[in-house]
Amino acid sequence: MAGLGIEKMDSDEGMKIHHAELTPSTIHHEHKRSDSSGGTPTRASPPYGEHGALIRRVSTDGSPAYAEHGPTIDRSQTADLKKASNAGLRWPRIRRMFREPFSEFMGTFILIMFGDGVVAQVVLSNGLKGDYQSILDHGDGASASVMLGVYASGISGAHINPAVTFANCLFRKFPWKKFPIYASAQILGAFCASGVVYANYKSAIDTFEGGAGIRTVPGYSPNASAGIFCTYPAAFMTKTVSIQGGHARTSELTVWHGQFFSEFIASTLLMFMIYALKDDGNIGAGPLTPLGLFFIIFGIGACFGWETGYAINLARDFGPRLMSYFLGYGHNVWAAGNYYFWVPMIAPFFGCSFGGFLYDVLLFTGESPINTPYFGLYRIIPGMRHAYDGVSFKLEDLKEESPV
Repeated sequence: MAGLGIEKMDSDEGMKIHHAELTPSTIHHEHKRSDSSGGTPTRASPPYGEHGALIRRVSTDGSPAYAEHGPTIDRSQTADLKKASNAGLRWPRIRRMFREPFSEFMGTFILIMFGDGVVAQVVLSNGLKGDYQSILDHGDGASASVMLGVYASGISGAHINPAVTFANCLFRKFPWKKFPIYASAQILGAFCASGVVYANYKSAIDTFEGGAGIRTVPGYSPNASAGIFCTYPAAFMTKTVSIQGGHARTSELTVWHGQFFSEFIASTLLMFMIYALKDDGNIGAGPLTPLGLFFIIFGIGACFGWETGYAINLARDFGPRLMSYFLGYGHNVWAAGNYYFWVPMIAPFFGCSFGGFLYDVLLFTGESPINTPYFGLYRIIPGMRHAYDGVSFKLEDLKEESPV
């Protein structure tokens, strides 16, 4: 980010590294961080050097930087504190190389195991084992699946959603080169987990559908079970009728507009609230971030889940949808809802990006492209990428023009 450097307290030219012994208790007691405009520097969630040394980011004028770290942004605070056991063995070396993709895979796997599992229990029992938003049922189950997925994947930052990874690349300096790796791991984790859920409930699905080998999709059968695995829009979202010239016509563009807008709103709320939870300059949730996410997902589901099922996650929807296609649900998994399938793949990226943009524009005062000249857009202009590097924009440096 323009105006930021790395201070190294060794004798390296132009750089300083401050070495300090870190323990989990050190990080726990020094959770608060200071604003970039000044104040006493604190060591909250610091990044680490190659040899375990603490690297403290500072602005070029010496004031401490204000950067977010931890679950939903990047690695957990304790991820690098403990030395691996027998790290020289072959598998520990392989695991070290792929630990972050493994983490995202398992986080999304847990998300789908609990998320699809609770839907299967509700649908296949005809509501006898709970109904929508009842206690320990669809609403709480989906919320718990996100919370547990975050706890399982804190090592990698617990994104478990390609749209969240994308927003972090845009606004929190998450490396773009990791985006395809994270997204692939997330989709694969959801794909595999939905297969496990299917295997567990296969007998119940046979009974519910009316026989072995019968597999149907919502909108094509009253006993459809495909909705266990991925989202399908409500019936009124799949057919919008307009009167033109005395004749009733269905407008597919209007249909897609409504579906897209529903997912866009839910995704915008998700990303805005994630950044609110992570912002210690606001109230901040700190180590309670996973619990905060529980209530965010519960609120989104309770208020905006009816129309499209609040997928708000490409991996959560596309991975299980692909699995259901391979399991015999057929072409209708793509055709249902006037080919609704693309909406939960695309809308979350727009929604999460807009949610992150709103939070940074209106509330966030830390490291973000929004808090650089021209919202950071100058970096995409050839010849201007480093135009403002090393330039300070402190408030006290601004001088009012004297009247002529």
